[in-house]
Amino acid sequence: MDTVLDGQPRERSNVSLADRAHNIRRHALLMGEVQGQGYIAQALGIADVLAVSYFHALTFRPDDPEWEGRDRFLLSIGHYAIALYAALIEAGVIPEDELTSYGSDDSRLPMSGMAAYTPGMEITGGSLGHGLGIAVGMALGLKRKSSSSFVYNMFSDGELDEGSTWEAAMSAASFGLDNLIGIVDVNGMQADGPSRGVLNFEPLAPKFEAFGWFVQRVDGNDLDALVGAFDAARTHACACPRIVICDTKMAKGVPFLEARERNHFLRVEADEWRRALAVLDEGRLQ
Repeated sequence: MDTVLDGQPRERSNVSLADRAHNIRRHALLMGEVQGQGYIAQALGIADVLAVSYFHALTFRPDDPEWEGRDRFLLSIGHYAIALYAALIEAGVIPEDELTSYGSDDSRLPMSGMAAYTPGMEITGGSLGHGLGIAVGMALGLKRKSSSSFVYNMFSDGELDEGSTWEAAMSAASFGLDNLIGIVDVNGMQADGPSRGVLNFEPLAPKFEAFGWFVQRVDGNDLDALVGAFDAARTHACACPRIVICDTKMAKGVPFLEARERNHFLRVEADEWRRALAVLDEGRLQ
């Protein structure tokens, strides 16, 4: 059974999007504890976007990840793999008992996302800046097959530094790819420091509009805003690509991690993983 039909959720349970996002954060923390590391700040920050993607917007079959009629979800940001694995576990694509194998030898959950290893992982993410170009080619191919499927491409604000991203953005509009939905995670941090300090990409929305995209910018940790934006992206009446710019907070849901100095790779001490889980659960109960 498809999880979503024609962009509208087909309920499989009474689990809310807020609970889905919470569970995605829990899965990510549990995986991080296995290796004592991982891009956990990004995973916590993007969990709401992934919850809306997988439990509201995407059409897919958990038991058949390669089903031809599926929407494609591309993770351009390969180091966000821990976040996508958490979503795929919550969606039933990957069994939850594989969570403890994260980053281990022979695991289907390597620390950087690789399509050859993991069910539901459409592309091998990174080098950064390639995802949107792949998405353009995939969306164009689906168009030529008269497919009704959408291609979603999640990429980072750091990838806005890459010329390949903007070449792909121009190409998508030129080809009229109304089956392409970009999702950009604007968390303000990349490997070399604050994103806008490395290369200022603002004002971002007008740039994509000038390239011919239908643009929405929302709080990426506001589930209602995300639902509205994803619905509008699927139904907008123009022969143009669509993008949802998501402003997210790194480490969202775990206040003591949120409060730390912002860093591309957040250090979490061995005794802090369980504390983070407890704080996350306590916040959900309030």
